[in-house]
Amino acid sequence: MVKLILRKEEFEVKAGMTVQHALEKVGLDSHSVLATRQGELLTDDEILHEGDVIKLVPVISGGKL
Repeated sequence: MVKLILRKEEFEVKAGMTVQHALEKVGLDSHSVLATRQGELLTDDEILHEGDVIKLVPVISGGKL
């Protein structure tokens, strides 16, 4: 299993799926969070492996440039 952590929430998904598919499975939009594994940023097409712990960082937008 793979553990996804967003703030104080934890989700578990099966290993072997992509980051994007895992996020969809738990009801999260891949555009609203950044996925990291051991401090490394993951792309949406990255395959998740058994025992991975993925930390999800909310994307914050807004303001003027």
